Amino acid sequence: MRIDDLHAKRDEADSELALLAAKTVMTKGEQERWDRTVRQRDRVVDQIRTLEERNDNVRAIAANPDVRMTSGTPYGDTETYDRTRVNNDQAAALRSLEHNAGSLSTAAADRVDGLIRSGGADTTFARWVEVHGRPEYSSAFGKILAAGDPGVAATMLDDHERAAMSDSFRVRSERAQSEGSSGGGGYAIPVFIDPSVILADQESSNPFLNIARTVDIQTNAWKGVSSAGVSWSFDAEASAVSDDSLTSLVQPTVTVFMARGFVPYSIEVSEDWPGFQAEMARLLAVGYDELLVDKFSRGSGSGEPKGILTALAASSPTVIVTSTTDGAFGQEDIYATWNALPQKFRRRASWMMSVDVMSHIRQMGTSNVYHALTVTLPAGAIDKLMESPVYESPYFPALSSTTGAANRLVVGDFNEFVIARRTGMTAELVPHLLDTSTGRPTGSRGFFAYGRIGSNSTLDGAFRMQSNT
Repeated sequence: MRIDDLHAKRDEADSELALLAAKTVMTKGEQERWDRTVRQRDRVVDQIRTLEERNDNVRAIAANPDVRMTSGTPYGDTETYDRTRVNNDQAAALRSLEHNAGSLSTAAADRVDGLIRSGGADTTFARWVEVHGRPEYSSAFGKILAAGDPGVAATMLDDHERAAMSDSFRVRSERAQSEGSSGGGGYAIPVFIDPSVILADQESSNPFLNIARTVDIQTNAWKGVSSAGVSWSFDAEASAVSDDSLTSLVQPTVTVFMARGFVPYSIEVSEDWPGFQAEMARLLAVGYDELLVDKFSRGSGSGEPKGILTALAASSPTVIVTSTTDGAFGQEDIYATWNALPQKFRRRASWMMSVDVMSHIRQMGTSNVYHALTVTLPAGAIDKLMESPVYESPYFPALSSTTGAANRLVVGDFNEFVIARRTGMTAELVPHLLDTSTGRPTGSRGFFAYGRIGSNSTLDGAFRMQSNT
């Protein structure tokens, strides 16, 4: 939302509050309106403050003079040159973000802002945002979609659009060199319709993006450090301190894999390319999000992200808590699973399960077993168990009441489930789709998009999985 729109919302709230303040006595309904409007105004003011700070930073960065070149060598020392280069790249990207702020929610804009600033001396992502956020690049991308053939589209581009496409290939080539993979063959999706950008953590319906730890990388794998922690101790006065070094130090790795989407479309649809481009963003986001929920839940880890269910099922030592009675699932199993989770992970724990398991848990409460009643039926879903939030994944197992092994739910600190993603999707065009029986063109084209993402548990001990036997 643009800052002008936020100012308008704030002024509207001020007018509402002024009318209410003029009343000598407020009714209960008017008092509730006052409280609600005050809360809304506070949120708007916070958003205005955030955008104003961002704009101030953009202006401050842009105020740095460009570094002039003589015979290919910059004036000044290397440190000054590098600092100015970083500032200029970030300033250009932040200006692009501000220009396109209306296309993103506040959460998504904040995430892109953070990625631009977090690169340090490596400004690859900042340059990526600046180039692929240009209006000229977006219009060039749309013309390529409409033409269905990059060679034909080249004759339709103006000089500014050609320059934007040329800069795009240069930036993508630099990025590919840094990660050791090819940068050719396709066209980067404009930043502000790119699902890997617009699916910000706070706004997606994907439960994993709400609670898991997400890291953005420019390579083909994320590598971290995990340990059981430092063991502190009390030592006698003037005695040598004990050895409290990190124990069980390991380096978990999350490999990224290629996610793919293919959208066929008719030539007639492509002729109205501005509207089609917006619809393409919606289709890409919905399909990509649904795929991620599936794979983060139960992905095999071979050629695709490893899901939390897969990771915990293979954990050694086991983190599975089995049912008290084979083939049954009762409140005693909820308590046993919660009790088995180490206390330090219970502080930030979340539950995840299918709606079928949720519905069964809802029915555990009876007239004389109030401790097992989670919420009233009209509430629609289980909000909390053991004062920890509950999330639903449609790809978690349904409840099985038969004997034998069957996973049901997971509880734990999802900060130890890492999602590693490379921001920036690429698309390629299939100029003509052919009929499978005749081999003749159908009058349709294809839009083939691909991005890279991975997931895995980095510390299985931070979770417990309830299972039947």
